[in-house]
Amino acid sequence: MNQTIKELMERKSVRVYEDRPIEQEKKAAIINAALQAPTAGNMTLYSIIDVTDQKLKETLSVTCDNQPFIGKAPLVLVFVADYQRWYELFCHYEEEVRKPGLGDLMLACDDALIAAQNAVVAAESLGIGSCYIGDIIEQYETHKDLFDLPKYAVPAAMVVFGYPTKQQMDRKKPERLRPEAVVFENTYRRLSPEEFTLELKNAPGREEDFQRWVKAFCKRKWNSDFSAEMSRSVEVMTAAWKKEE
Repeated sequence: MNQTIKELMERKSVRVYEDRPIEQEKKAAIINAALQAPTAGNMTLYSIIDVTDQKLKETLSVTCDNQPFIGKAPLVLVFVADYQRWYELFCHYEEEVRKPGLGDLMLACDDALIAAQNAVVAAESLGIGSCYIGDIIEQYETHKDLFDLPKYAVPAAMVVFGYPTKQQMDRKKPERLRPEAVVFENTYRRLSPEEFTLELKNAPGREEDFQRWVKAFCKRKWNSDFSAEMSRSVEVMTAAWKKEE
């Protein structure tokens, strides 16, 4: 196993950081690694907002589902799916230009997330921990105003970075699903609830009362207020893309 694969296998989300900044050269390396990610048509359909204002970090720690560790992260990057600059460029030079659609939004989200993962991998190689914050998709109107986002630029992901504490480094990484449950040859294979149960039961702590665990997990993740808010925000976001001006 080479070093890159080893780091990918060992990488886990880090939510507690040492009280020290990330060096400027390492920060630059993380951002430059993001910019080298694969991108559709070499268009770089994303922008990166480097959040350095402490008050803004603290605001995000509230708007992103009340997670105080966001405000303590030395580096906070928001990856924005961005078709605004290309759309305006096309309109500047071409008389007839279609408006961006949902397919364009999805493609831009792909670009943004690939770039974010490049940043995460680069950080891991430098001994810097990271954590994705999907909650940046929530509170769309608030985050739109917070970052002064135009119509065709929407938050796709946020990642926070910092040097992990010893406790975080020693913490066991959660078990992932086996390839047999995820990788299918040539066609999709639908897992029955019974089959999926057997896969999920492999993780420590779920063997005792699996039904109780599933019910609690559903309540915490699926039927939660934040999940409903995320769906609401995406509906508003996509409606804005489709709205005629």
